[in-house]
Amino acid sequence: MDVEKSSEKKSKSELQKLYKAVMFALVVAAVTKELQKDPADREWHGTVAGFVPYEFRIPTFARAKERLWDPEAEHVIGPQVFGVGWTVNIGRVVAVVKDRFAD
Repeated sequence: MDVEKSSEKKSKSELQKLYKAVMFALVVAAVTKELQKDPADREWHGTVAGFVPYEFRIPTFARAKERLWDPEAEHVIGPQVFGVGWTVNIGRVVAVVKDRFAD
């Protein structure tokens, strides 16, 4: 039994290390992509690896609200407010749940 728990912890630890390594590589790729542009053309947001969004502009309240609480949005998942990857639009989740249970 202890061997199973130890093995499970080891596999979780390995997955966490892999996740961190992939995220680090995506951040490096996104920053490199921006630094290869002319300074006037750098936007500090876009996609890397063909589909992973990145956002390195200083967060604003409007952008945070748009990405975290926008019940009218089409998607539940969208780009992070700051960083690499996706975040959940809680406003859209609440709107979908309300619609489903309103009947």
